[in-house]
Amino acid sequence: MKSLFDTVSHGCSKLVTRRYSTSFSLATKMLARSIRQEIYNIYGFVRFADEIVDSFHDYDKKELFDRFEEDLERALEQGISLNPILNAFQETYHKYNIPHHLVDAFMKSMRMDLHKKVYRTEEEYKEYIYGSADVVGLMCLCVFVKGDKARYEELREEAMALGSAFQKVNFLRDLKADYDGLDRSYFPNTNLLELDEVSKASIVEEIEADFRKGYQGILKLPGESKFGVYMAYRYYSKLLHKLQRLPSVEIKNARVRVPNYQKVGLLARSYVRYRLNLV
Repeated sequence: MKSLFDTVSHGCSKLVTRRYSTSFSLATKMLARSIRQEIYNIYGFVRFADEIVDSFHDYDKKELFDRFEEDLERALEQGISLNPILNAFQETYHKYNIPHHLVDAFMKSMRMDLHKKVYRTEEEYKEYIYGSADVVGLMCLCVFVKGDKARYEELREEAMALGSAFQKVNFLRDLKADYDGLDRSYFPNTNLLELDEVSKASIVEEIEADFRKGYQGILKLPGESKFGVYMAYRYYSKLLHKLQRLPSVEIKNARVRVPNYQKVGLLARSYVRYRLNLV
Protein backbone atom coordinates (compact mmCIF):
# COMPACT_ATOMS: atom_id res chain seq x y z
CA MET A 1 0.00 0.00 0.00
CA LYS A 2 1.16 3.49 -0.83
CA SER A 3 0.14 4.70 2.63
CA LEU A 4 2.53 2.20 4.24
CA PHE A 5 5.36 3.30 1.96
CA ASP A 6 4.62 6.93 2.89
CA THR A 7 4.78 6.02 6.56
CA VAL A 8 8.15 4.36 6.01
CA SER A 9 9.32 7.45 4.10
CA HIS A 10 8.26 9.69 6.98
CA GLY A 11 10.18 7.48 9.38
CA CYS A 12 13.31 7.76 7.24
CA SER A 13 13.13 11.56 7.23
CA LYS A 14 12.65 11.65 10.98
CA LEU A 15 15.57 9.25 11.49
CA VAL A 16 17.84 11.37 9.26
CA THR A 17 16.98 14.45 11.32
CA ARG A 18 17.62 12.71 14.63
CA ARG A 19 20.91 11.13 13.57
CA TYR A 20 22.39 14.10 11.75
CA SER A 21 21.36 16.95 14.05
CA THR A 22 20.35 16.53 17.67
CA SER A 23 19.85 20.30 17.95
CA PHE A 24 17.52 20.62 14.97
CA SER A 25 15.71 17.47 16.05
CA LEU A 26 15.16 18.94 19.51
CA ALA A 27 13.80 22.19 18.06
CA THR A 28 11.53 20.27 15.69
CA LYS A 29 10.08 18.33 18.62
CA MET A 30 8.94 21.69 20.02
CA LEU A 31 6.72 22.26 16.98
CA ALA A 32 3.08 21.18 17.07
CA ARG A 33 2.63 17.53 16.13
CA SER A 34 0.46 18.64 13.19
CA ILE A 35 3.45 20.14 11.34
CA ARG A 36 6.42 18.31 12.86
CA GLN A 37 6.65 15.60 10.18
CA GLU A 38 6.65 18.19 7.41
CA ILE A 39 9.81 19.78 8.82
CA TYR A 40 11.44 16.37 9.12
CA ASN A 41 10.62 15.86 5.44
CA ILE A 42 12.26 19.13 4.44
CA TYR A 43 15.32 18.50 6.60
CA GLY A 44 15.84 15.00 5.21
CA PHE A 45 15.88 16.34 1.67
CA VAL A 46 18.30 19.21 2.30
CA ARG A 47 20.56 17.03 4.46
CA PHE A 48 20.95 14.35 1.78
CA ALA A 49 21.83 16.93 -0.88
CA ASP A 50 24.34 18.56 1.46
CA GLU A 51 25.81 15.19 2.41
CA ILE A 52 26.60 14.37 -1.22
CA VAL A 53 28.71 17.49 -1.75
CA ASP A 54 30.34 17.50 1.70
CA SER A 55 31.06 13.90 2.59
CA PHE A 56 31.25 11.40 -0.26
CA HIS A 57 34.89 12.06 -1.11
CA ASP A 58 35.59 8.55 -2.41
CA TYR A 59 32.88 8.77 -5.04
CA ASP A 60 32.06 10.86 -8.08
CA LYS A 61 30.10 13.59 -6.31
CA LYS A 62 28.93 15.24 -9.50
CA GLU A 63 27.48 11.99 -10.81
CA LEU A 64 25.73 11.32 -7.49
CA PHE A 65 24.38 14.86 -7.33
CA ASP A 66 23.16 14.76 -10.94
CA ARG A 67 21.33 11.53 -10.22
CA PHE A 68 19.84 12.92 -7.01
CA GLU A 69 18.63 16.02 -8.85
CA GLU A 70 17.07 13.93 -11.63
CA ASP A 71 15.29 11.78 -9.04
CA LEU A 72 14.12 14.94 -7.27
CA GLU A 73 12.56 16.37 -10.42
CA ARG A 74 10.80 13.09 -11.18
CA ALA A 75 9.49 12.95 -7.61
CA LEU A 76 8.08 16.48 -7.80
CA GLU A 77 6.55 15.81 -11.21
CA GLN A 78 5.13 12.32 -10.55
CA GLY A 79 4.24 12.65 -6.87
CA ILE A 80 6.23 9.58 -5.84
CA SER A 81 9.80 8.36 -5.53
CA LEU A 82 11.39 5.06 -4.56
CA ASN A 83 13.90 7.17 -2.66
CA PRO A 84 11.99 7.48 0.65
CA ILE A 85 13.59 10.84 1.51
CA LEU A 86 12.48 12.35 -1.80
CA ASN A 87 9.10 10.66 -1.51
CA ALA A 88 8.53 12.34 1.85
CA PHE A 89 9.75 15.72 0.60
CA GLN A 90 7.55 15.73 -2.52
CA GLU A 91 4.53 15.14 -0.30
CA THR A 92 5.29 18.27 1.75
CA TYR A 93 6.22 20.20 -1.40
CA HIS A 94 2.80 19.56 -2.94
CA LYS A 95 0.78 19.80 0.26
CA TYR A 96 2.04 23.29 1.09
CA ASN A 97 2.65 24.57 -2.45
CA ILE A 98 6.35 25.20 -1.93
CA PRO A 99 7.51 27.33 -4.90
CA HIS A 100 9.77 25.43 -7.26
CA HIS A 101 12.19 28.34 -7.48
CA LEU A 102 13.09 27.77 -3.80
CA VAL A 103 14.08 24.19 -4.60
CA ASP A 104 16.03 25.36 -7.66
CA ALA A 105 17.93 27.96 -5.63
CA PHE A 106 18.81 25.40 -2.97
CA MET A 107 20.10 22.88 -5.50
CA LYS A 108 22.10 25.60 -7.26
CA SER A 109 23.94 26.48 -4.05
CA MET A 110 24.60 22.83 -3.29
CA ARG A 111 25.98 22.34 -6.79
CA MET A 112 28.29 25.31 -6.22
CA ASP A 113 29.91 23.34 -3.40
CA LEU A 114 31.03 20.75 -5.95
CA HIS A 115 33.54 23.16 -7.50
CA LYS A 116 33.56 26.59 -5.86
CA LYS A 117 36.02 27.00 -2.98
CA VAL A 118 36.28 30.73 -2.29
CA TYR A 119 33.61 33.44 -2.22
CA ARG A 120 35.42 36.67 -2.98
CA THR A 121 32.52 39.10 -3.39
CA GLU A 122 29.46 40.01 -1.36
CA GLU A 123 27.27 39.08 -4.33
CA GLU A 124 28.63 35.53 -4.51
CA TYR A 125 28.40 35.17 -0.74
CA LYS A 126 24.80 36.39 -0.58
CA GLU A 127 23.74 34.20 -3.51
CA TYR A 128 25.18 31.13 -1.83
CA ILE A 129 23.55 31.89 1.53
CA TYR A 130 20.21 32.61 -0.12
CA GLY A 131 20.22 29.19 -1.78
CA SER A 132 21.77 27.18 1.02
CA ALA A 133 19.91 28.68 3.99
CA ASP A 134 17.36 31.40 3.27
CA VAL A 135 15.23 29.25 0.99
CA VAL A 136 15.22 26.41 3.52
CA GLY A 137 13.71 28.85 6.00
CA LEU A 138 11.18 29.86 3.36
CA MET A 139 10.24 26.22 2.69
CA CYS A 140 9.59 25.80 6.41
CA LEU A 141 7.64 29.08 6.42
CA CYS A 142 5.33 27.64 3.75
CA VAL A 143 4.46 24.92 6.26
CA PHE A 144 4.18 27.29 9.23
CA VAL A 145 1.63 29.54 7.49
CA LYS A 146 -0.13 26.57 5.85
CA GLY A 147 -0.10 28.07 2.38
CA ASP A 148 -1.38 31.51 3.39
CA LYS A 149 0.37 33.62 0.74
CA ALA A 150 -0.30 36.96 2.45
CA ARG A 151 1.16 35.70 5.74
CA TYR A 152 4.09 34.20 3.85
CA GLU A 153 4.93 37.53 2.21
CA GLU A 154 4.57 39.31 5.55
CA LEU A 155 7.16 37.02 7.18
CA ARG A 156 9.36 36.34 4.18
CA GLU A 157 12.19 38.82 4.91
CA GLU A 158 12.43 37.88 8.58
CA ALA A 159 12.51 34.16 7.73
CA MET A 160 15.36 34.78 5.30
CA ALA A 161 17.27 36.78 7.91
CA LEU A 162 16.95 33.98 10.45
CA GLY A 163 18.11 31.41 7.88
CA SER A 164 21.10 33.62 7.07
CA ALA A 165 21.97 33.97 10.75
CA PHE A 166 21.90 30.20 11.29
CA GLN A 167 24.08 29.59 8.24
CA LYS A 168 26.64 32.25 9.16
CA VAL A 169 26.95 30.84 12.68
CA ASN A 170 27.63 27.45 11.06
CA PHE A 171 30.27 29.05 8.80
CA LEU A 172 32.01 30.67 11.78
CA ARG A 173 31.83 27.52 13.91
CA ASP A 174 33.07 25.28 11.07
CA LEU A 175 35.94 27.46 9.84
CA LYS A 176 38.51 24.77 10.48
CA ALA A 177 36.50 21.88 9.00
CA ASP A 178 35.53 23.86 5.90
CA TYR A 179 39.03 25.17 5.27
CA ASP A 180 41.12 22.14 6.21
CA GLY A 181 38.72 19.39 5.17
CA LEU A 182 36.94 20.89 2.17
CA ASP A 183 39.29 23.75 1.18
CA ARG A 184 36.37 26.20 1.33
CA SER A 185 36.20 29.80 2.51
CA TYR A 186 32.77 31.41 2.58
CA PHE A 187 33.31 34.81 4.20
CA PRO A 188 34.44 37.35 1.58
CA ASN A 189 37.42 39.62 2.23
CA THR A 190 38.50 37.43 5.14
CA ASN A 191 41.82 35.60 5.31
CA LEU A 192 41.04 32.61 7.48
CA LEU A 193 44.74 31.92 8.04
CA GLU A 194 45.03 35.35 9.66
CA LEU A 195 41.59 35.73 11.25
CA ASP A 196 41.86 38.40 13.92
CA GLU A 197 39.51 39.92 16.46
CA VAL A 198 38.55 42.79 14.15
CA SER A 199 37.47 40.43 11.37
CA LYS A 200 35.67 38.19 13.83
CA ALA A 201 33.85 41.16 15.40
CA SER A 202 32.67 42.30 11.96
CA ILE A 203 31.26 38.83 11.20
CA VAL A 204 29.56 38.63 14.61
CA GLU A 205 28.00 42.06 14.13
CA GLU A 206 26.59 40.97 10.77
CA ILE A 207 25.08 37.84 12.33
CA GLU A 208 23.60 39.78 15.24
CA ALA A 209 21.82 42.10 12.80
CA ASP A 210 20.30 39.06 11.06
CA PHE A 211 19.21 37.65 14.42
CA ARG A 212 17.50 40.91 15.42
CA LYS A 213 15.52 40.96 12.20
CA GLY A 214 14.73 37.25 12.36
CA TYR A 215 13.48 37.55 15.95
CA GLN A 216 10.82 40.03 14.87
CA GLY A 217 9.47 37.37 12.53
CA ILE A 218 9.39 34.76 15.31
CA LEU A 219 7.08 37.02 17.31
CA LYS A 220 4.56 36.93 14.46
CA LEU A 221 4.62 33.17 13.81
CA PRO A 222 1.52 31.01 14.39
CA GLY A 223 1.37 29.22 17.73
CA GLU A 224 2.04 25.81 16.17
CA SER A 225 5.52 26.84 15.08
CA LYS A 226 6.51 29.75 17.32
CA PHE A 227 8.17 27.89 20.19
CA GLY A 228 10.07 25.46 17.98
CA VAL A 229 11.58 28.27 15.91
CA TYR A 230 12.28 30.28 19.06
CA MET A 231 14.12 27.27 20.48
CA ALA A 232 16.32 27.07 17.36
CA TYR A 233 16.94 30.82 17.65
CA ARG A 234 18.04 30.45 21.29
CA TYR A 235 20.35 27.56 20.44
CA TYR A 236 22.11 29.39 17.62
CA SER A 237 22.31 32.56 19.72
CA LYS A 238 24.05 30.51 22.39
CA LEU A 239 26.51 29.19 19.81
CA LEU A 240 27.22 32.72 18.61
CA HIS A 241 27.80 33.90 22.18
CA LYS A 242 30.34 31.09 22.69
CA LEU A 243 32.09 31.99 19.45
CA GLN A 244 32.12 35.67 20.37
CA ARG A 245 33.90 34.90 23.65
CA LEU A 246 36.40 32.54 22.05
CA PRO A 247 39.69 34.11 20.83
CA SER A 248 39.86 34.16 17.03
CA VAL A 249 42.94 31.94 17.00
CA GLU A 250 40.98 29.22 18.83
CA ILE A 251 38.03 29.43 16.42
CA LYS A 252 40.40 28.37 13.68
CA ASN A 253 41.53 25.33 15.64
CA ALA A 254 38.40 23.99 17.32
CA ARG A 255 34.71 23.33 16.69
CA VAL A 256 32.49 25.00 19.27
CA ARG A 257 29.42 23.08 20.41
CA VAL A 258 26.69 23.28 23.03
CA PRO A 259 26.83 20.20 25.30
CA ASN A 260 23.63 18.23 25.81
CA TYR A 261 23.22 19.34 29.42
CA GLN A 262 23.32 22.97 28.28
CA LYS A 263 20.76 22.23 25.57
CA VAL A 264 18.39 20.84 28.21
CA GLY A 265 18.88 23.92 30.37
CA LEU A 266 18.37 26.16 27.38
CA LEU A 267 15.15 24.33 26.54
CA ALA A 268 13.84 24.73 30.09
CA ARG A 269 14.62 28.46 30.25
CA SER A 270 13.20 29.04 26.80
CA TYR A 271 9.98 27.26 27.69
CA VAL A 272 9.55 29.36 30.84
CA ARG A 273 10.04 32.57 28.84
CA TYR A 274 7.57 31.34 26.23
CA ARG A 275 4.91 30.39 28.78
CA LEU A 276 5.28 33.75 30.51
CA ASN A 277 4.69 35.50 27.17
CA LEU A 278 8.20 36.97 27.25
CA VAL A 279 8.72 35.95 23.60
